[in-house]
Amino acid sequence: MANLVSNPYTEITPEILELSQLCVKNSTIDPALFTKHQVNRGLRDLNGNGVLTGLTEISDIVSHKTVDGEKVPCEGKLYYRGVDIDKIVGGFIEEKRFGFEEATYLLLFGDLPNRRQLDEFQALLANYRSLPTSFVRDIIMKAPSADMMNTLARSVLTLYSYDEAADDTSLPNVLRQCLQLIALFPMLSVYGYQAYSHYHDGNSLFIHSPQPELSTAENLLYILRPDSQFTELEARILDVALVLHAEHGGGNNSTFTTHVVSSSGTDTYSTIAASLGSLKGPKHGGANIKVVRMFEDLKQTVRDWNDEDEVADYLKALLHKEAFDKAGLIYGMGHAVYSLSDPRANIFKKFVKSLSEEKGLTEEFQLYSLVERLAPQIIAKERHIYKGVSANIDFYSGFVYHMLNLPLELYTPIFAIARIAGWSAHRMEELINVGKIIRPSYMSITQPREYIPLSQR
Repeated sequence: MANLVSNPYTEITPEILELSQLCVKNSTIDPALFTKHQVNRGLRDLNGNGVLTGLTEISDIVSHKTVDGEKVPCEGKLYYRGVDIDKIVGGFIEEKRFGFEEATYLLLFGDLPNRRQLDEFQALLANYRSLPTSFVRDIIMKAPSADMMNTLARSVLTLYSYDEAADDTSLPNVLRQCLQLIALFPMLSVYGYQAYSHYHDGNSLFIHSPQPELSTAENLLYILRPDSQFTELEARILDVALVLHAEHGGGNNSTFTTHVVSSSGTDTYSTIAASLGSLKGPKHGGANIKVVRMFEDLKQTVRDWNDEDEVADYLKALLHKEAFDKAGLIYGMGHAVYSLSDPRANIFKKFVKSLSEEKGLTEEFQLYSLVERLAPQIIAKERHIYKGVSANIDFYSGFVYHMLNLPLELYTPIFAIARIAGWSAHRMEELINVGKIIRPSYMSITQPREYIPLSQR
């Protein structure tokens, strides 16, 4: 292994390939052993149910009901602090208000705010939308990354250096840190994208300051777009997207990460950076990008978008690993918890139709609706799944972001801009209840071996 590496940051040499094969040889575990030792892989039992690892008061997901002692799938429900998400969205839409700040208050503090509390909370967030002096120039503008989630995580970790009480885990200080991060996430994400777009793609650089009178959703569009212009419908549907993505129980991968890392007693910035690393994964926060790319392939492959048989043939080809990325998946269909329906997708669809009409994309909306109708039937027949498969939130969120002309690079950061509200609530819940450090057990299946001196190997 004495060969010089021309670029140690990107080049995979023959020596690295050889060592990686050694990793595979000595680290591959027989799948039968997981069953033998009753290991719940992914912390899910043989029936796909999550293994109970904690208690929470922040949100609840309902996907089954008990009938005659048996669990029966039902229409999905999502509750924030006991309040039906459908009622929350219906409430602020009827009153023609933006709802993300209200939902964030509810998640953090456990009660719906009255008018005075909501106004004060919105003013508090507006006051926190201010980055340290020269942070954009010295941190965000330097070494821009092609992945905004990495840029966001780096910015969060760097903010630690600007906080004189960074390691103070008392509740008031952690709340202050969380509120600042909730307020700053839109700026950190968008500015990171603007830097990448400028230096990598040669586009003009726009750094707009957020406006205190605007909501989180409005500010997102204001600082992103070169002319800072947006329609009321655009802002309202983005606001709904933020509300629906703000929280989803303690068992999702990134929120569980929040609990695990918080339980170690570490600081807020390290905790949230770890949660961002989890959300970045394509099995978690990047799913809606897969949906958009799948539909782009569908639109190029299927000649007649209204021909049900032709669309159905494409969906079958997806399942048979003959189309798109050949992964055997129809992205946006099915969920680890919901079966009959994802309540977030049902709520979202009502607004998607209106936005498609404003954007002149009703034909694409009809194609999405057709796939939503056909896919469960085809999956049930081809995969013999009868528990129920339905569209999830990712199925429509990618389409919405596409209609809003948002860059793909910001799809997952927008998820983070919303979910930081839930992560913050769960971090404080973990610290308030002062549980033990979360440390699940792993069984070693390695047999003891004797040490062999180097000269005898």
